[in-house]
Amino acid sequence: MQIDIWSDVACPWCFIGKRRFERALAGWAHRDEVQVTWHSYQLDPSLPEHHDGTEAEYLASRKGMPIDQVRQMFAHVTEQAAGEGLAYDFDRVVVANSIRAHQLLHLAKAHGRADEVKEALLSAHFEQGVDIGSIDALVAIGTGAGLDEAEIRASLADERHLPAVRADIAQAQQLGVSGVPFFVFDMRLGVSGAQPPEVFVQALERAREASLEEAVPEA
Repeated sequence: MQIDIWSDVACPWCFIGKRRFERALAGWAHRDEVQVTWHSYQLDPSLPEHHDGTEAEYLASRKGMPIDQVRQMFAHVTEQAAGEGLAYDFDRVVVANSIRAHQLLHLAKAHGRADEVKEALLSAHFEQGVDIGSIDALVAIGTGAGLDEAEIRASLADERHLPAVRADIAQAQQLGVSGVPFFVFDMRLGVSGAQPPEVFVQALERAREASLEEAVPEA
């Protein structure tokens, strides 16, 4: 079974969704049949390479919300993340465009390291206060997952993976994806959001049943 996941590194629910999906998959009897592919998506492609304000200030401005309301939202998300074993720290989040991080993810995909790099990018952004727009920070994340430093720097400099990032985003638009995380099971069933593990298990079962029904020849 093929599962395609559209996600943004700068999306707090994407990390929570990753954990919940992983829990669902770990307890599923047919997990060895599953292949996961990560796809790029940007919640705010217009964000400059670096933003001088805090995450709370940025979201308050972008969404037209009072900053106290944004902080209440952060508290709720932080609580949900903690339930998945994640230690979010919105006060440390460095607001930065995620386009370079997505290019690193595609380089990692080419080397079979996409999940490790995705995990490291999300943790760096939401738990460690790392600037995901910084080339040096991305080199540290990539080499930590076993990628070659020279290749990372070269690929970010010439942007060889940028077309693949844009292709992912274009495909999401074609599929009608308007928010992430977004999970597609065998290109037949979509699940939006950081759903509880049982919802993902139901989707896995439904997609597998549909696949088995297709495989049975007509009488």
